[in-house]
Amino acid sequence: MTVTIFHNPKCSKSRQTLALLTEQGITPTIVEYLKDVPTVATLTGILDLLGLEPRQLMRQKEKEYGENDLASEGLNREQLIQAMVDFPRLIERPIVLANGKAAIGRPPEDVLKIL
Repeated sequence: MTVTIFHNPKCSKSRQTLALLTEQGITPTIVEYLKDVPTVATLTGILDLLGLEPRQLMRQKEKEYGENDLASEGLNREQLIQAMVDFPRLIERPIVLANGKAAIGRPPEDVLKIL
């Protein structure tokens, strides 16, 4: 089984989720998404797996959200996904992919459902 975590080592929930995976005997592929920014196609696929719209995966309290008027109803799905590529801090974390499914580790135990 291949497991990937979109990880921010500075985030406590992300660290907790990674530790939980490790406790389960899983050595995931770690993508530090702030350094290795996901593509539009990758984010689109993750959103589809999660069954979410872009704003539901965005950290709306980040300054980039307000500074770029991302709350505007005039923005379409593609524009919002591009904003996450342009400003990866906006991406909710951590995201775990496994078995053709995705989960957000908030709380960390939520990722166990896809393993």
